[in-house]
Amino acid sequence: MKKKSASAGTFYPSDKEELTNLIRCFEIKQPPYSSRAVIIPHAGYIYSGKLAANGIQHLKKDAKNVFIFAPAHYERIFGCTVCDYDTFETPIGDIKVNKKLIRQAAEFCDCNKSNFAFEKEHSIEVQLPLIKYFMPEAEVVPVLYGCENFKNLCETLEYFWADENNVFVISSDLSHFYPEKEAVKIDNYTARMIEENNFSNFEQEQACGAVGICGLIEFTKKKKFSLIRTGLTNSSAATGDSSRVVGYGSWFLYEGEKNNYIKEYYSDFVKKICKDSILSGLQLGQAKINNYDCVFEQYGASFVTLELDGILRGCIGSIIAHKPLIKDLIHNAHAAAFSDPRFPALTLNEYNRITIGVSLLSKPERIEFETEEELLENLRPGVDGLIIRDGNYQAVFLPDVWEQLPDKQEFLEQLKLKAGLPKNYFSESFEAFKFNTTKI
Repeated sequence: MKKKSASAGTFYPSDKEELTNLIRCFEIKQPPYSSRAVIIPHAGYIYSGKLAANGIQHLKKDAKNVFIFAPAHYERIFGCTVCDYDTFETPIGDIKVNKKLIRQAAEFCDCNKSNFAFEKEHSIEVQLPLIKYFMPEAEVVPVLYGCENFKNLCETLEYFWADENNVFVISSDLSHFYPEKEAVKIDNYTARMIEENNFSNFEQEQACGAVGICGLIEFTKKKKFSLIRTGLTNSSAATGDSSRVVGYGSWFLYEGEKNNYIKEYYSDFVKKICKDSILSGLQLGQAKINNYDCVFEQYGASFVTLELDGILRGCIGSIIAHKPLIKDLIHNAHAAAFSDPRFPALTLNEYNRITIGVSLLSKPERIEFETEEELLENLRPGVDGLIIRDGNYQAVFLPDVWEQLPDKQEFLEQLKLKAGLPKNYFSESFEAFKFNTTKI
């Protein structure tokens, strides 16, 4: 049984050639990383088709099955619903439904099987031409949800993740019908939650597919993976109407820490950002970096270290991610060269001889302890950076400092002295946080 398209002619062109030409315009250079899960929008192609296509192109091209988790817009659903169709029609060719996986999903999720909820549902259908174009041999496993616990979707995703032939699409738009300035604030807030694997207090109003997004965040957090941004926009970019906009975002799942992704694929670019920032300071200008990947729009914390003939020449950084990484790198590189109070401003002659090191910091993790001995037991020499704080006293050591201070006790004592505290200081209000760094 074939599901006739209800979205052709409205959400995307119904003419095969016109639709093919439009999708062809969405093609991008082969991404450096092939993912197994994405979050992509499901609005009309003139609004979010480019962003959705970008996300689909980040999926493994040789995947055999594409699970689509999407919210039901037209029918009230409790839990999840799967369909009984054999194929879905698209203007560029029918796409096959994997009936075996449909049965497995229905059994695992304890969900209903009904075609009724799928009749007009665009949140599934708008993804199908993109999947058919970019992954022509793949079959789909469409799952609609309504009043559902996101943890059930997380467990479903985890169960089917075991088969590497499966990839996953979380179909969702972001905020709906706010004035653009307000929508941008909401969507940026949502983006940070997604990128920090934080679903606490995630509200339904932030995304129509909030359940699916939170399910993927829960899965990502469990696996210690990362969600990497590929784009963030809203409908005003297409319509020019900023009075009531809909937000759109796209992310792909990276099986590791975001900082490792940046190191693996963008080390040269990171160093270029820092060099350009320092050079602009020497020329009394401001660094302007264009055409950078969206991962650098995500918040990040960095330290930039300058060495001259192997000797420290400046080091400035951020402990907490409080701005987009690209801005953090530009600021810290400039500050390391010209604002480190331990050194005079860098000269042009020195610029040609310095080496630049960048440390990308993970999110600090509070260390729970009652005694100094317990604190020391929680430290891993050579691995952990350490932040200590008590009232207005605060100091940080990067993991590199272990090379000069390999003894835990001495490491902590010197950090206390750096904070302006006696080396034997301890109190009930004494706090400590550890982090790790990815070095470029």
